Amino acid sequence: MKAREIILRPVITEKTTVMQERENTVCFEVDRRANKIQVRKAVEELFDVKVTEVHIVNRRGKPVLRYGRTVNHRPAIRKAYVKLAKGSKTLEFFEGI
Repeated sequence: MKAREIILRPVITEKTTVMQERENTVCFEVDRRANKIQVRKAVEELFDVKVTEVHIVNRRGKPVLRYGRTVNHRPAIRKAYVKLAKGSKTLEFFEGI
């Protein structure tokens, strides 16, 4: 897989903003087939930073009741919490938040 196929989008929430400020950790939604090594290489290639740790979290899709008896599910996603090395630049989409 290519780096652009592995990293789908950044996850920007209150929790990830605090993690960015305190721990220099950013969060991405990643492809479900990607492992930690692939995520590390993709982040280093796309953003030109040094990565120290990668934690992967799988979130199941929650059931959603819609119009009576029909039950649908939200999609399951995979998130990667990527800790950047000290002295690394901050990623541009996290600035100004």
